[in-house]
Amino acid sequence: MGRHFEVRAKAMAETAAKKSAVYMRASKEIYMAARSGDPNPDSNLALRSAIEKWKGQSVPKDVIDRAIKKAQGGTGENYVAGRYEAFGPGGSYFIIDTLSDNNNRALTEVRTAVTKKGGHLGSVAYYFTETGVLVFKGNNRDEVEETLILSDVDVREVNENDGMIEVLVEPTAFGKAKEVLSGMGITDYEVAEVAPIANETIEITDEEDKRKFNELCDLLDELQDVQGVHHNVG
Repeated sequence: MGRHFEVRAKAMAETAAKKSAVYMRASKEIYMAARSGDPNPDSNLALRSAIEKWKGQSVPKDVIDRAIKKAQGGTGENYVAGRYEAFGPGGSYFIIDTLSDNNNRALTEVRTAVTKKGGHLGSVAYYFTETGVLVFKGNNRDEVEETLILSDVDVREVNENDGMIEVLVEPTAFGKAKEVLSGMGITDYEVAEVAPIANETIEITDEEDKRKFNELCDLLDELQDVQGVHHNVG
């Protein structure tokens, strides 16, 4: 499949601890989306997108509903988004997104995890491109691509593999792409977000570097403030 499938989505549900981390990330993002506008997803595009994103990662409805109700109460935390760039083991590059009520803590924890596995913070954004990513079940790649193009959606790639279709579009075309796909009856997504995608992917062949890379991914996934981990390893 395409490059985005190398980013961790499903693996995070393998243990109870990681599942809890996913639920925390979902709650914070949905809470902030609901708090920033109408808590009704039918009239709040950001909230609707957040709900669809996390439903695709098997976040239960009750977790989503609690986050919305918390926002409706008008009290609670105020989370601030952060983004950190890093060089990792074996020539890997990382972009790490956070959502935290304490950015100093988020920075310290991210930096500690990276340096612990032999990496360091630094500028790597040049190696990534912000991309609208939509992944859903299907086997009609050509029809999807043709419909999007004829609808003047700025499409970068459409890939199909093992009954899944991945659509990559310009970030500004993300909303329109979802509207067009909805018109085709596509409303359930495995992934639906705008995210930095590596321009080129690499393979880590050294076993020690590979071990450190995998351990770093696990460390970052377990941090309470981390919302997304993006890298260039295929």
